[in-house]
Amino acid sequence: MREAFLRLAACALLFGLAAPGTAAPSCGATGIAVQVLGSGGPEAADKRASSGYLVWRDGRARLLVDAGGGVKLRFGEAGASMADLDAVAFTHFHADHASDFAALVKSSYFEDRSRALPVYGPPGNAIMPGAVAFADALFGQSGAFRYLGDFLDGSASYTLEPQDVKADGKVVGVGAFRDMRLAATAVEHGSLPALGWRAEIGGAVVAFSGDTSGKGELAALARDADIFVAHNAVPVGTTGVAHALHMTPDDIGRIAAQAKVKKLVLSHRMLRTLGREAETLAAIRVHYAGPVEFADDLSCYPLNPANLNPASTK
Repeated sequence: MREAFLRLAACALLFGLAAPGTAAPSCGATGIAVQVLGSGGPEAADKRASSGYLVWRDGRARLLVDAGGGVKLRFGEAGASMADLDAVAFTHFHADHASDFAALVKSSYFEDRSRALPVYGPPGNAIMPGAVAFADALFGQSGAFRYLGDFLDGSASYTLEPQDVKADGKVVGVGAFRDMRLAATAVEHGSLPALGWRAEIGGAVVAFSGDTSGKGELAALARDADIFVAHNAVPVGTTGVAHALHMTPDDIGRIAAQAKVKKLVLSHRMLRTLGREAETLAAIRVHYAGPVEFADDLSCYPLNPANLNPASTK
């Protein structure tokens, strides 16, 4: 069996085919692109990975936003490398946004990374850790995965640098990495600390709402974005606690229009919104007339001016 595998691998190399079990990366091979790694929420029945996004430039994944369940698998299928990332940005630390981070850090042990990796997230409160406390709970001396503690104490090939980002009531600059700049603002997600993110890279602008009711400075964060990734977790007419956690389609359309975004991508698609795309789009269209896409896992959105249509690596 081993000889047969080697013959197949040799043929793959000879004819330029991908080896078994791997995916040939194509998102962001040239120019800038946004890739949705996980388009779902916390439910298993939706058969989607939970929240996670990549910003690509010229074949390198430069930014990872969130790392929910299933994102480590999609990260590999996309052909991304932990060695290429300039930063990881968390919107918040619910499990469907953060549970695969430890697995990704473990995977980086087998890659050639030597520079520090900033890990940004909101500050904590009584019911949710901030970025620093989250990293310590995973990799600190008493952490769940303390055997990976060398990624915090500086004895590994690179060091994780967790940082709490305070951005209440305003959009704040967070970090600059060559041609990429990050900014964030605090968003309302019930009583949980949460952030929306903005990446400016190579003249393009990408914004991520994260989970939020839509209150706050989200329109300012997404101002003139080439792509605004908004979470479509609740249907038209949602009220009460669910609306305090998530934007309705009406909220999404209003914010997209106020921000004058060039393209709207809907992700975090839960069972209560799947199958209701026509209703969702109609509510958005009351406010926003631009392109709207419903994301799936591994959907890829190039930002090359000549080609703003989504593709898929699947």
